[in-house]
Amino acid sequence: MLKVAGDRLVTPKGQPVILRGVGLGGWMMMENFLNGFPGTEHQARDALRRSMGAARADLLFDRILDEFFTDADAAFIAGIGLNCVRIAVNYRHLSDDADPFAIREDGMRRLTDAVDACARTGLYTVIDLHAAPGFQNQSEHSDNPSHHAWLWRHRHFQDRVVAIWEALADRFRGRPEVAGYNLLNEPGDPTGEVIGPFYRRLVDAVRAVDPDHVIFLDGNRYANDFDVIGDSYDNTVYSTHDYALAGIREATKYPGEVRGQYVDRSHLEARFLERTAHCRKTGTPVWVGEFGPVYSGDPDVDRHRYAVLRDQLEIYREYGASWSIWTYKDTHLSGLVSLDPNSPWSRLLQPIREKKERLGTEPWSTGEEGISHVLAPLDDLLAAEYPDFDPPPFGRRWYVRRLVRELLLGEPMLTEFAALFATLDDAGIEALAGSFRLDTCIRRAPLLELLTEFTRS
Repeated sequence: MLKVAGDRLVTPKGQPVILRGVGLGGWMMMENFLNGFPGTEHQARDALRRSMGAARADLLFDRILDEFFTDADAAFIAGIGLNCVRIAVNYRHLSDDADPFAIREDGMRRLTDAVDACARTGLYTVIDLHAAPGFQNQSEHSDNPSHHAWLWRHRHFQDRVVAIWEALADRFRGRPEVAGYNLLNEPGDPTGEVIGPFYRRLVDAVRAVDPDHVIFLDGNRYANDFDVIGDSYDNTVYSTHDYALAGIREATKYPGEVRGQYVDRSHLEARFLERTAHCRKTGTPVWVGEFGPVYSGDPDVDRHRYAVLRDQLEIYREYGASWSIWTYKDTHLSGLVSLDPNSPWSRLLQPIREKKERLGTEPWSTGEEGISHVLAPLDDLLAAEYPDFDPPPFGRRWYVRRLVRELLLGEPMLTEFAALFATLDDAGIEALAGSFRLDTCIRRAPLLELLTEFTRS
């Protein structure tokens, strides 16, 4: 069992371990920019249940899950030289809103199978509750269909999170292959007043069941603010996320200027030191739970993205930081492996992808050039009428884009998405699921070569 010893993770014999891993997004936690659907995971599932019928829609998603992550995927990850997989989990696999305190054994078994597959290849796992009941942040990636994080307001949702983690701790206690428990991904408590007491309650509940595993705590405001969560936790790693401004869609040159900010290696290092200051303050290990650029498909642009990533990895190595790059497999944007553009899934959803791009419905993966004429007047109007309006988590500009791009323009696309699947037969379901199988996917060779360089050294 790994444990925290000062600023290091160590084995029971005191040997230091640096986790160099990858996030498993798009699997037990599906997201629109990873999997290709509009809206959120539960909205996409509901839309297909209406168009295909519940049984066939559930079969499609189950078969995608079957093919997405197998022993072959675990072996592939280990073969790169990585030693850890951070498994992102949507609470809906473990808990049903209709029976909120019953734990779903089917989801627990699927998660256990993944831990077992990783263990067989020598990989540690970190279990990450990526979407919590009531939604721990205001964004799509917590399966949130709104812009409110209700977890922090309703005790009922908090009780459900505690119950889920008690069940997970009971299932995985005593398993040294599990490096630890990442209790909440990117929390966004709007007041900053609830998360500290809730973390204390949640940690105590987990420790009562499993006193041994390391706990990973993301800071508030999407793993950035640690002051509000305190520093009195034993055997705990404070997890930050380190997405670089130079690795986003708008960035085309590195070093260079992005959104009015000049970004070079010194800027990356300064941001890393700022984000990990709490680790040094508490003398605890540094673990970057998420980071990584998105890729355009243009070799000239992506050359700069790889330069950003190289500098980040060099910084992490210099400071002895553990890390988990985002993400292992997706449709096209950032995965170590991605779906073949000619796969059945990619071909079927091509009209959706084109419409997303045209309407800019996913701020992480699409631009807003096509709807700037809509956004600019709204930005100006709110600035004029509500100059002091600064909503959580990231202010007025984020607020407008969440409401307009993702909700107003993104959600109606679910109807068109679902219609594509309406007449799907059994062979069609199998073909779509097979699109996610490793042997049909495309390796992102420059990324794999870069990661291997840093895992071997």
